[in-house]
Amino acid sequence: MHFDTQSIHIGRGIDPVTGALVSPIHLSTTFERGAEGDYPHGYIYGRSGNPNRNALEVALATLEQGVDAAVFGSGSAATFTLLQALKTGDHVVAPQNVYFGVQQMLNHILEPWGLQYTLVDTTDLSALAAALQPNTRLVLIETPSNPQLAITDIQAVADLAHQAGAYLACDNTIPSPVLQRPLELGADFVVHATTKYLAGHSDVIGGAVVTKEMNGLFEQLRLIQSIGGAVPSPFDCWLTLRGLQTLPLRVRAQAQTAQAIAHWLQQHPAVEQVLYPGLPEHLGYAIAQRQMQGYGGLLSILVKGEQADAVAVAARVQLFTRATSFGGSHSTLEHRASIEAPGTRTPPNLLRLSIGLEHVDDLMADLEQALAV
Repeated sequence: MHFDTQSIHIGRGIDPVTGALVSPIHLSTTFERGAEGDYPHGYIYGRSGNPNRNALEVALATLEQGVDAAVFGSGSAATFTLLQALKTGDHVVAPQNVYFGVQQMLNHILEPWGLQYTLVDTTDLSALAAALQPNTRLVLIETPSNPQLAITDIQAVADLAHQAGAYLACDNTIPSPVLQRPLELGADFVVHATTKYLAGHSDVIGGAVVTKEMNGLFEQLRLIQSIGGAVPSPFDCWLTLRGLQTLPLRVRAQAQTAQAIAHWLQQHPAVEQVLYPGLPEHLGYAIAQRQMQGYGGLLSILVKGEQADAVAVAARVQLFTRATSFGGSHSTLEHRASIEAPGTRTPPNLLRLSIGLEHVDDLMADLEQALAV
């Protein structure tokens, strides 16, 4: 079955009671036990399982070509639980420009708890290899990275990680499984902020971890998910599953528009540099061509000048919305350095653009008038 068909049908079925084509939302927190004290319907309590959550997990595992998935109340919760499933004294290698929330997790919560970590340029294979230690248990990568759109060679890093006896987890939020399949390239886990492209409408927060095969780390993650309870509500799962139905169409359209805007912005006199892996000038272009089926709807620009110049451009947009997050049908723009933690590696003149589903000419016109001054 083709991906586009799977995105519509997997995790859904005709309701056997009413014949409804759209699955009902199961809001019950608890489920009936059988006369023998068993659970004939497979569910015990809302924290440990729910029909809507199960349907979403089946759909995500199928779309990423994994064997199982666990969903969470946010993308941060998904990443945090994966890291928390490690043991005290384990070592993690992560990107030096990792999403600032993950760096805060590592620095303020997990390192004091006893997890060791090294931040390294994961696009530099020799540097990554040098960072691996005998106790390295997990290598975490983001490709493309947020917000600088750096490209990491998934297959090459998987080989290095496995040679060191470590797992590889790849954050696939930006490309989604429409444009990139990390598990096919050797990754052991895929991480998502389902808030972004998978749900796609800026109306539900969620996260997921998909595993290539059953292993001890995923089993521990499942245990933490059930006991800790950082899970999405039934309605959150229903909304995300609804979003998956249009995922292929949305992502391909957004990527096509982003590609056109990136090429146009390269020639703009007010733009110092465009960061987008679909441009031949991008340092990771060759790798992106090999491991992606499109370059996504997210790009960043470095505005000529200083932080104040970039902030001024952001203040003048009219069609783009000045807001955080990305992946929705509305185009958004954000000055990232001002929202990130002190010591961020994001350039002060960087603006991140999330391309939505508006017409490309309207988006270009808005950027033109914002950059014109």
